[in-house]
Amino acid sequence: MSIETSASSNGFSPRLSSRREMLLQCGGGFGSLALAGLLQDTASAGPSSEAPSPLASKLVHHPAKAKSVIFLFMDGGPSHLDTFDPKPDLDKLAGKPIPESFGRVLTAMGEFDSPIMPTQRKWAQHGEGGLWISDWLPHTAKMADELAVIRSCWTNGINHSGGICQMNTGSQFAGRPSLGSWVTYGMGTENENLPAFVVMQEGKGRVINGARNWGAGFMPAIYQGTTMQRTGSPFTNLDRPKHVAGPQQRAALDFLADLNQAHAAERSDNSELEARIRSFELAYQMQSHAPDAVDLSQETEQTKSMYGLDQKETADYGRQLLMARRLVERGVRFVQCYHGAGSKWDAHSKIESNHTRMCRGMDLPVAGLIQDLKQRGLLDQTLIVWGGEFGRTPMSEKGDGRDHNPTGFSMWMAGGGVQGGQAYGTTDDLGLHAVEDRLHVHDIHSTILHLMGIDHRKLIYLHKGRPERIDQNEGRAYTKIVKPT
Repeated sequence: MSIETSASSNGFSPRLSSRREMLLQCGGGFGSLALAGLLQDTASAGPSSEAPSPLASKLVHHPAKAKSVIFLFMDGGPSHLDTFDPKPDLDKLAGKPIPESFGRVLTAMGEFDSPIMPTQRKWAQHGEGGLWISDWLPHTAKMADELAVIRSCWTNGINHSGGICQMNTGSQFAGRPSLGSWVTYGMGTENENLPAFVVMQEGKGRVINGARNWGAGFMPAIYQGTTMQRTGSPFTNLDRPKHVAGPQQRAALDFLADLNQAHAAERSDNSELEARIRSFELAYQMQSHAPDAVDLSQETEQTKSMYGLDQKETADYGRQLLMARRLVERGVRFVQCYHGAGSKWDAHSKIESNHTRMCRGMDLPVAGLIQDLKQRGLLDQTLIVWGGEFGRTPMSEKGDGRDHNPTGFSMWMAGGGVQGGQAYGTTDDLGLHAVEDRLHVHDIHSTILHLMGIDHRKLIYLHKGRPERIDQNEGRAYTKIVKPT
């Protein structure tokens, strides 16, 4: 039995009620307490932080299937003319100068009047859509019905530094946030125990511009990418020293957070401080969650073989892409996997040997990624983007190579609500210029955001009082590529 009060004309008088009645009447209150606890957990980035986490998952502008992005970046610029955009006129005009109708074409390296160079590739149509793919990519060709090949991409960057910077940030010059930063700023992450934005580099080289390509620019540093190591522990300084116990480390971090918060409170304009404070807590959470996320020993031998981990030529990139799948299935928002770090796809000479080697190292792992995501039911919610900073010219350079071509090249997307099995846009008869449904880098970025449910026109960051957008007010979402609902 319990005592409760009831209203009367003379005031309040006590009356008896049963325990059952009390529980029924108070049940809503218990629910509210539980909800308050959940909301508090969601809003808190750590035990010493009261501010909502800037990486908390956010609502999108419109319904979309894509929740994560895996960007497969071919560093150096693959030749679209030898992979996804067949041009019979290259064979017809082989050895001849480019037709006068094109005007005088000056290549990025300053060459002019170079002869047309034919392709040595064998082409075939693949999948139900009959997508043309060259014999350099036999494994990717098996996934043809998942690919939406965009043949009409173009950019402003004529060299690697400017081209890579623009493909990543929208600008040829340093200072702007990367695409991964915009995505994490706009959507947050579904797993705050792992980095929201992860970057991996294959090969022994280093991507030109380095961290500029995955930096946060004028945004808070919390949105920048986290690089994974190529050998050894995937993340540096992740293991707790053996002589430090868990409770001891937790107490030290709490004390450090209090000191850092007091220091940051007087320096609110310095986003690096807030990012550093949150990085300590993220690192602590990653000690428990990251080892499982990157533990490839949990994968079957069949899955490892699907990615090419059992072959020397494909093992490095296959490891990256298998890691990428494990990350996105755990809620990581944006993963970028560079192939050929250090401009290894650059082929000013000997393109046959160069691209044969590069395609062989990339083809099987990429096809394995698509197949693996599909069979796990993750492809629809994962947007895969493939491409480099530009394409290659139809004219030869040094007799057996192709120069940079920013005016027309191919990229492809798969999964994430994309209508695959067909090509979009066109280049001219020689593949030099994009001519139909031309997509600038700004359009590509806007399309990626659209597929993730974000209206690029509404995703705004105020910088020094100026509203900034990823497309610098120039892009448009290419909705033809979206799968009908």
